[in-house]
Order: sequence, then structure tokens, then C-alpha cells
Amino acid sequence: MTTLRRIVLDVLKPHEPSLLQFAERIDTVECIDGVTASLIEFDREVENVKLTIEGEDLDYEAIEEVIGGLGGTVHSVDQVAYGEFVVTEQRTPQDD
Repeated sequence: MTTLRRIVLDVLKPHEPSLLQFAERIDTVECIDGVTASLIEFDREVENVKLTIEGEDLDYEAIEEVIGGLGGTVHSVDQVAYGEFVVTEQRTPQDD
């Protein structure tokens, strides 16, 4: 079985908790080594947030449960990395 090492999520969350508190709480999931939260869009009712999460063996269900417990919803899974290490994407001519 391969291990999930990185996942990038598009999340809709309420204004409370703050982005700082939201990321800090997600980082308490035992399998997570680090999380980066970026505000993508802010409107009257919700915030659209990009979460980049890394760890040695991520548990997606545990992460999704914490997000839901904070009032958030995973809108989409935008990137995953499996294997012994995270492969860094390289630009190719098709990207231009």
C-alpha cells in the first residue's frame, strides 16, 4: 500500500474560526507534519481556502472530519502525492 504524503484541498469555510485558528486546528491531526492555508476568496457568508497538507502517512478521512467539525466543506481535491517522497512538478512546454 502506498502512502499519501501531500494533499491540496479547496475548502469552503465560515468566517469563524479565523484562518489562523482553522489552520492551527487542522495541524493538530496526528498524521499532519505541516499545513499551509491560503485565502482565495472572501464573500459575505463563506471563505474559499486552499489547504496544502503534508505528512508521512496522511489520513484523508481524519482531515476531512476535522474540517467538517470546524464548519468547513471540502469543495475539491486539487492535488495528491503518493509514494516514498513528494515529487516536485516541473514545467514543460505544454504549460506555456
